[in-house]
Amino acid sequence: MQNKLKILMVDDHPSMIEGYKIILSYNNLGLEIETTAAHSCESAYKIITNESKSSKIYFDLVFLDFSLPPYEQMNIMSGQDLAMLVKSHLPDSKIVMLTSHTEAILLYDLIRKVEPNGLLIKSDFSADELLSAFDKIMMGEIYHSITVSQNLKEILSKSSVLDQQNRQIISLLSQGIKTKNLPNHLNLSLSAIEKRKVQIRDYFGIKNGGNDEDIIREAKTLGLV
Repeated sequence: MQNKLKILMVDDHPSMIEGYKIILSYNNLGLEIETTAAHSCESAYKIITNESKSSKIYFDLVFLDFSLPPYEQMNIMSGQDLAMLVKSHLPDSKIVMLTSHTEAILLYDLIRKVEPNGLLIKSDFSADELLSAFDKIMMGEIYHSITVSQNLKEILSKSSVLDQQNRQIISLLSQGIKTKNLPNHLNLSLSAIEKRKVQIRDYFGIKNGGNDEDIIREAKTLGLV
């Protein structure tokens, strides 16, 4: 393993990046840390895609906050979109996602779509845990902080009912989208969506006559949204 590690850190709070830099400078692998910072989807996009073409870019590790100011012009709306960009432009880089979100569906979909080398909930980790996660990730392991692990087990136990399309229905309803408009967001007919909502209501134990607000309430109670 080389002695210097190049890391791209993307977070809209500069103080967080400074904190990560200080913590990682105490890493147990004896690595010198060289960081490049970005504070929005737009600035990160320009670095990842090497828009300036000034020289070839390379990062051993990319730290991505999930919630970032979007770059609407290029349809880059979050750290998840940036992660997919990293996988395309910097395929050898390891990806670490950091987020304040604890919703099980969001975390599960992040893992399934991005397959990050690390996924950490910001409220989960101390300096020591971040160093431990860093060491394991650099040694080739996959690291999930405790809340991620717990929520992943929870949703996997429900995977037969909460498949991808049912998760999407729940997520869209929680965003305030009405059932009649769901076909605009899903590759499903309205009748197919209604049948799936019956499955979801049955799973949540919602009695006949339950509405969308009941589904959202139960999903929130279970920490799914």
